[in-house]
Amino acid sequence: MNLKKYLVRALHRLQKGPGYTYKELLVWYCDNTNTHGPKRIIKEGPKKKLMWFFLTLLFASLVFWQWGILINTYLSYNVTSSLSIGFKTMKFPAVTICNANPFKYSEVKPLLKELDRLIEAALERILQPTPGNGSESVSPPLDLELWNQIPLVLIDEHDKDNPIILDIFETNQTAGGNQSSVGNETMDNETTVWNQTTAPPTPANTTSEEKKYKLAVKLCSSQGSDNCTYRNFTSAAQAVTEWYILQSTSILSKVPLHERIRMGYQAEDMILACLYGAEPCNYKNFTQIYHPDHGNCYIFNWGMDEEALNSSNPGAEFGLKLILDISQQDYIPYLSSAAGARLMLHQQKSFPFLKDQGIYAMAGTETSIGVLVDELERMGYPYSDCTMNGSDVPVKNLYRQYNTSYSIQACMRSCYQNHMVEICGCGHYMFPLPEGVNYCNNDDNPGWAYCYFSLRSSIKSRQICIDSCKETCNDTQYKMTISMADWPSEASEDWIFHILSYERDMSTNVTLDRNGIIKLNIYFQEYNYRTISESAATTIVWLLSSLGGQFGFWMGGSVLCLIEFGEIIIDSLWITIINVIGWCKGLKQRRARARYPDAPPTVSELVEAHTNLGFQHEAAAAVPRAEVLPPEPGTPPPNYDSLRVQPPAALSPDSDTE
Repeated sequence: MNLKKYLVRALHRLQKGPGYTYKELLVWYCDNTNTHGPKRIIKEGPKKKLMWFFLTLLFASLVFWQWGILINTYLSYNVTSSLSIGFKTMKFPAVTICNANPFKYSEVKPLLKELDRLIEAALERILQPTPGNGSESVSPPLDLELWNQIPLVLIDEHDKDNPIILDIFETNQTAGGNQSSVGNETMDNETTVWNQTTAPPTPANTTSEEKKYKLAVKLCSSQGSDNCTYRNFTSAAQAVTEWYILQSTSILSKVPLHERIRMGYQAEDMILACLYGAEPCNYKNFTQIYHPDHGNCYIFNWGMDEEALNSSNPGAEFGLKLILDISQQDYIPYLSSAAGARLMLHQQKSFPFLKDQGIYAMAGTETSIGVLVDELERMGYPYSDCTMNGSDVPVKNLYRQYNTSYSIQACMRSCYQNHMVEICGCGHYMFPLPEGVNYCNNDDNPGWAYCYFSLRSSIKSRQICIDSCKETCNDTQYKMTISMADWPSEASEDWIFHILSYERDMSTNVTLDRNGIIKLNIYFQEYNYRTISESAATTIVWLLSSLGGQFGFWMGGSVLCLIEFGEIIIDSLWITIINVIGWCKGLKQRRARARYPDAPPTVSELVEAHTNLGFQHEAAAAVPRAEVLPPEPGTPPPNYDSLRVQPPAALSPDSDTE
């Protein structure tokens, strides 16, 4: 009870308003606030009071509306980009060079022998106008097991509503072969049977009006399954290349890594000459890595084992000069249709993704590459969803086995490979493998190609990887200016080829030619570098100044006015608490009355009861005392309790009054 009284008194002391009603508090605030408008409401006449009330309410609404817009703008965390140009000595970029052809054909030919025979026979059936003129009549029989795993088919689109699917080698039989008649979109499941003894109309033996035959790659979820799809191509050249890549991928995925490295181009054979600035260099200054797309690749100035090199001066004389031999005569004919060197400039300790960011250097030319540097600096959370080192990315980076830094390309490929392993049960040959997983091949995973293309065309899978991977907050990009000229010239090619042939093969005979030689010049155009940095478009200072400007413009207020408004809110809370306490106290009294229906004695009744009690004691004391004689023998003792005066009922200890 004492604690309750203390709290009530404390609330009374803390409440500094003019009264304990909301109306009095509101009138007091309007009369004492420094905000324009509320004073006029209580001091003007009825008409002006209504006008000022409307204006105050209108401008207060405008203030809150503008505040909402400003706060929402601040919480959107927009950024502005600024461009600055600096001048400094810069690190020379890492330079990765690869051959466009991943393997020497002389080394890999035993593995691809049956595959080459199949594609040659298929091309003969596609290109020859009449059947039976192919070389298959005199050559050993073809092993169609490899073909049947991922076959090439012809699609007859004369009837677009019911196109005919024809297996190229199946028509060599005198009996009818099974042909698929499918719809334009799904191209699977429906099957009809043809009985024919002549070769079908192929792209080579049809007129211009009849050329409605297309080559396609047939992909099935498993060998012999009816769940198939067809990848159409507008050109037979595209179809043959795609089919050959799929089949060679299956074959090479079973070859150990050290064997694939051995079958590729070695650094001492590929790098004929090297000069960095005024210092000579050779193939030993390059770091070898195996790239699934291009075989053996070599990186200059990668910075893994030693410090990165600085460029002493801008200009072609202070850059990297290379002479390469790509040995075009040893290219795989159906795998690599482009000839040249693939190169890429990138940061130190980063993995080169040549298929996405690399460029080609053409054979028989001198290619000069002038480099400009752009440094990107992004703001982190909450302004952007970038990462510093990839530690906060949920995707396991499979390229960490190369000890390279994080990049969004590495994340996207790792994400795709993880999905491939999860859905298809094996990994794709072009990406690193997780632990305990094997590469896909036709023998162990007959439906891997179907699964691969289904996953690659899945928008949902791509979106998951896009949402999971993040850009790096800091990045360096190299902008290249490329120029080319024929090299060597006709006047100098004789002595240049003689010298280079002697230096490589120790032979006086010319073993090099224009189709295999490439010269590269890579240098900084200038030491000016551009820094594109992000900064917050809205800061807390901007937010406070904007909020104050809107409040001052519409209401003529300031920070002190906000404090006054906070004060009235606190006073309202205290009034509410006091009212709640009073309501609880009244509720308790009402419950007590309901429990004891008889009214308790009043003060006057208690005083009268005490007075009567005192009077009875005085009357008893005034009675004369009688002589007390000893009782006679055998007489019982007197009963003194009958003479005792009883107190009033209202003062009895057993009474229920309080």
